[in-house]
Amino acid sequence: MHATEPVAARESLALDRMDSPSPEAARSAAQLARNAVDCLPEGALAARLAEGRPLRVKLGLDPTAPDVHLGHTVVLQKLREFQDAGHTVVLIIGDYTSRVGDPSGRSETRPLLSGEEIDANARTYVDQAAHVLRTDERLEVRHNSEWLDMRTEELFRLVRTVTVAQILEREDFSRRWSSREPISLLELLYPVLQGYDSVAVRADVELGGTDQKFNLLMGRAIQQAYGQAPQVVMTLPLLVGIDGERKMSKSYGNHVGVTEAPEEMYGRTLSLPDAAMAGWYDLLLGAAPPGGTGPRDAKHALARALVARFHSETAAGAAAAHFERVFVAKDAPEDVEEATVHAADGTLHLPEVIATVFGGSRSEARRAIAAGGVRLDGEAVAPDAMDLPAERLDGALLQVGKRRFRRLLVA
Repeated sequence: MHATEPVAARESLALDRMDSPSPEAARSAAQLARNAVDCLPEGALAARLAEGRPLRVKLGLDPTAPDVHLGHTVVLQKLREFQDAGHTVVLIIGDYTSRVGDPSGRSETRPLLSGEEIDANARTYVDQAAHVLRTDERLEVRHNSEWLDMRTEELFRLVRTVTVAQILEREDFSRRWSSREPISLLELLYPVLQGYDSVAVRADVELGGTDQKFNLLMGRAIQQAYGQAPQVVMTLPLLVGIDGERKMSKSYGNHVGVTEAPEEMYGRTLSLPDAAMAGWYDLLLGAAPPGGTGPRDAKHALARALVARFHSETAAGAAAAHFERVFVAKDAPEDVEEATVHAADGTLHLPEVIATVFGGSRSEARRAIAAGGVRLDGEAVAPDAMDLPAERLDGALLQVGKRRFRRLLVA
């Protein structure tokens, strides 16, 4: 057993007593556990399936960013497999736990979001998850503020089920504790609150990435403390981001969002290092890279398949053609969106124009200009050309980076 599993969870693993499941239940469990890193305790999923009832399969998502990305879809696809097998997915939007911030894999206290940011992000999550999940009676969506906004005596009862020693067994906490780095009490509470989610929805199975194993096992321990049968824990591999090094995360800037424009999704996928491509094929498409092709063709096939999956075959074909035209033939894209900017005194501050047109900050725009990443009508903007005459920009094709274009109109 891994050293970072909570003591109570290790005990609850040992306490599971299961009769030998039927061959049919064993086969179903093996199929559902395909590609899983862990399915704990051994044999528990088959035993639950042998009960012959729809299982309640839980996934918690904290809306700390507005986008669901391809990394999330690894777990979402596994949830879809449970749905297709007749089970109920309980998708928990962690609007309450987002106020705490998940410290998994962190070496520092995570900055907190405002309530408005959390609510705005949460509103987009279900729509984006619907790109993968069924949205019929086999999907139940809950917000953990329903039960975690509890009275003080209820919170005391909950925290009595766990010790500080158990929490400090967690690898990231242990490392920060040994290094005398600050750990907030809120962070210590996070795995306890997430574990109570399993009690509130009476989860039979909980899914998560391998970085969530401690939290998922904590859910088992807390369910047992509340007199419930402990959930089965299933962890899935983490999808590496387009940098090929770290797990996909919006905070690392190495993500591909499921609702990104087809051209952007296609282009960002092509930036994936060759060494990471087989993992993407396996986790996202359930296949190996096509044989008899080089890395370039295999990567284009991957990009096209992903755009087709999250948009359409037509969009995938258009994205491929866009890439060839813009980045191979070096032509400007067709049907460039227009953007109107206002010049009060006949001069426009280019960083402000870029921030207004594409979003982001003026400092980011200045860095892009300084790095030679901004073009007007195909010509690189000089690093010191921050203020330009309005007539120079009126009708000009503005390009920032490789894939962002706007036709400027000055009012």
